[in-house]
Parts: sequence; C-alpha cells; structure tokens
Amino acid sequence: MLSAETGHYQTIVTEMTPEFISAGPALFMENSRRILVIADAHFGAESGFSRKGVHIASNSTDRLSRICSCIEETTPDMLLFLGDLKHSVPMMSRQEFTELPQILETIRDQIPFRLIPGNHDGGIERFLNPGELLPKRGALIDGTWYVHGHMHLPPESAGNLIVCGHHHPVVSLYDEVGCALRAQPAYLFAEVNEGCAGFVSNENSRNTRILFMPAFFEYAGGIDVRKIHVSRLSPVSRCFDVDCAEVFLSDGTYIDRLGALVGDERA
Repeated sequence: MLSAETGHYQTIVTEMTPEFISAGPALFMENSRRILVIADAHFGAESGFSRKGVHIASNSTDRLSRICSCIEETTPDMLLFLGDLKHSVPMMSRQEFTELPQILETIRDQIPFRLIPGNHDGGIERFLNPGELLPKRGALIDGTWYVHGHMHLPPESAGNLIVCGHHHPVVSLYDEVGCALRAQPAYLFAEVNEGCAGFVSNENSRNTRILFMPAFFEYAGGIDVRKIHVSRLSPVSRCFDVDCAEVFLSDGTYIDRLGALVGDERA
C-alpha cells in the first residue's frame, strides 16, 4: 500500500491539518479551532433492525463509549455530528426516546456539540438545546464546509473543502490470490465537478473538494467506493472526478486512486 503522504493528501494537510481517528472512525480537524467530526452514528438502529426481523441487542452504550474515547484522544473544542445521529424515520422509536436524552447529556458533560441534521434526524430537535442544531444545508466552520450530504450542495460551499457523511463509504481489499477481504470503512477524497453541482461562480477561485466520511455506526455496512458515483445516493455522488479521486482507510492509510480501483477486474 502507498503512503498517505502521496497524492492530494498533502493538499488537505496544508489547509487544516486533519487527523483520521481510526477508533471512530472520526475526523479531527485543527485550524484555529479543534473540531472532532463524526458522521452517521445512527443511535436507535437496533430497534429498526428488529422491525425487519433482525434482532440484536442495543449497542448504544459501546457506541457512546467510542465517542467519549475519541473526545479524550483529541481534546477538541467542539464535537460536530454530520447528520443521522438517530436512525428511525419518519417516527421516533421507543429506543431513541429512552436512550437519546442520556446519550446527549453524557456528551454535553464533556464538550459542546453541534448537529447538522441528516435525512434520519426528523424530530431530533426535541432532544437538543438552543444553538445545538445547525442548518440542514450545512455550515462553514473554521474554513471548512460541513454537510450531511443527502441534498444539493449550496452555492456558498463552492471553493471550499466539503466534509460530508450519508454515503457510508467502504472499500473491499484483496489478498495476493485475489480473494476479497472484509469491506473496510473508507474515506473518499475528490474534486467536485462544479458545473454538475450547479455552482455558477466560485468567488475564491479555488477548486471545490469533497471528503466523504465513513459511518461511525459499527453495523452500518456501506457502499463500496467503486459504486458511489453510480449509486444515485445523493446529487453530489454523481458530481466528482472519479479517475483522480483518492481512497483512504479509516486510519489514514492511502489505498489508491479511485480510477484504478474501478478498473480492478477483481471488483
């Protein structure tokens, strides 16, 4: 495998010094502020699985413990959830009503947090304090645009690095005889096709880049990075440069350019 020091990763590093937190997976962004970013925690998902006939015990306590470990490891100024903090749609599940208040209070006791709502977060405002819920279109925080990722990108995100969730990217690796290993959570870094994204102009003249984050939820599964651009999962999933996009594991290990992975006959 190639080192994370190659390719566009150096471009990311010179702007805000991110750190991939493999215990999450989570992203630590440091510029003038220290921000811990988590996407797609999906608290309450176990009850959703149960309704579909898959019965597993709630793992919310362990998931919360992982969040607390990431906070302890990075000592951030703020925790930012990139949507889908909860799972059930359109209604709130009994598990969420029972668990979410204590989960959020535990986090508040350690650090301020903000939530950019995702498509699973309907009704979550009843559990939040004033100021904790950010606009669903996203927000520019310390020079980076953050968004859940299920909607069209707003014009004001153009020219920035965009960090998004929603897509649950994973990558399947292969051993020396061509057998697929278990899919691993992955980051996908790409340049946005601004015309496709509907950006009429770009005031700061920089290319718009996007970093797709893997899901924090341990049972989330995901979409292989080779398929995101044809998945129709979101408007932006069709609007990035596939050939030059780059793939990283959750610990920051550089895998390859996406164009090479798409062309791998073993996939």
